[in-house]
Amino acid sequence: MSVTCVAGLGVSGTAVARVLAERGEHVVVVEAVEGERQLAAAAELAAAGVETRFGAMEVPAGATRLVTTGWAPHHPLIAAALEAGVEVVGEVELAWRLRPAQAAPWLALTGTNGKTTAVRMLTSILQAAGHKALAVGNVGVPVVRAVAEPYDALAVELSSFQLHWSSTLAPHAAAILNVAPDHLDWHGSMEEYAAAKGRIFERAAHVIYNADDPEATRLAAPYPGAVGFTLRVPRRGELGVVEDLLVDRAFVADPVEAAEELATLEDIRPFAPHNVANALAAAALARSLGVPSEAVRQGLRDFVPDPHRLAHVDRVGEVDYIDDSKATNPHAAAAALASYPSIVWVAGGQLKGADVDDLVRQAAPRLRGAVLLGADRARIAEAIARHAPNVPVVDIADRDTGVMERVVTEAARLASPGDTVLLSPAGASLDMFANYPARGEAFARAVRDLRLRRERER
Repeated sequence: MSVTCVAGLGVSGTAVARVLAERGEHVVVVEAVEGERQLAAAAELAAAGVETRFGAMEVPAGATRLVTTGWAPHHPLIAAALEAGVEVVGEVELAWRLRPAQAAPWLALTGTNGKTTAVRMLTSILQAAGHKALAVGNVGVPVVRAVAEPYDALAVELSSFQLHWSSTLAPHAAAILNVAPDHLDWHGSMEEYAAAKGRIFERAAHVIYNADDPEATRLAAPYPGAVGFTLRVPRRGELGVVEDLLVDRAFVADPVEAAEELATLEDIRPFAPHNVANALAAAALARSLGVPSEAVRQGLRDFVPDPHRLAHVDRVGEVDYIDDSKATNPHAAAAALASYPSIVWVAGGQLKGADVDDLVRQAAPRLRGAVLLGADRARIAEAIARHAPNVPVVDIADRDTGVMERVVTEAARLASPGDTVLLSPAGASLDMFANYPARGEAFARAVRDLRLRRERER
């Protein structure tokens, strides 16, 4: 009997193993870490007939397929499978192959930043149109668990890792929000990273791209009839912005002469230029499925942003405090920094080899101060010294649990009425925090403590 090997006992790996076992397949999970969570997951899977092997990264004898949930090609288990001629597929690719007849159409989206926001906007729009829809993929719910359910549409967020291991995926519509350097340690180069993103277009019935993003535009160029979205006035075949309106000149009866109003800028929350782009991408994907304009507007109004994405924490002493801890790379931080006119910037963490010179150069006119923390804060300080030498910088070397209180205190000292204190780190959080939500929550607690201190001082 042939064996399917599953790489790891993460959320997606566990879901894959369970689904395949339910289909009567012989499944062996290979997991490196023998921790409490992994042992509990293995026990649950054992009841379903799934074997788990801890420790050695070895392909089981008789394996004809290995399902990975995002492991890199150079990982020892993946490399061994490829060397042995075992087919390697991702969880998303497996889900595509397991779709039943009359399966729900996939509306797929990728990008370096903004994916989750755009996919959740899309889900809200689809639900406003009366569709039974679910956000799946990199957004949290494994696709393999959703494909057999009776949904009208799936809003599928795809990472470059997932796309790398997808070879037959053919969504009803596919969109790219933006492409900027990220995960280069996984892919090996910017060219390989961009190529992985571009795979989302290869078999899509509708190709949708950010016409304001050079790399997304390049990746869409080979596809006749591709639909662009832009923050400018849209041309024929595009969605865009006219004064304060989001307008469709693509999914209308006469793109030459006609345009349809979809929503207003006031319908987008939180308002920021990159969120307008996210809304246009979501609208384009929904419109490809025939969703009416009224549902686009209602869906955007109903949308509730996820935490730590330009979340307004509080206003203290006429200064706004914004938690954008999800900005874990320079491209994401650049979008946040472009959203406010006068900023005290809280930044730092693990830059993962990314360059911050362009980020600081573009943001320099908006910066009123910077408070830096984390492993790579010196690199950000050096960039500020080069491109914004008059901006005061506070270096926080502390790494203990109370660091955010000192960060916020220093940021408040630098800020003047009308400024925004913006936590948009441009780096990952794992040097100091469990994850980016923990970093954002520490910032929010420190802001609340600042308010209490100010109130006691009155």
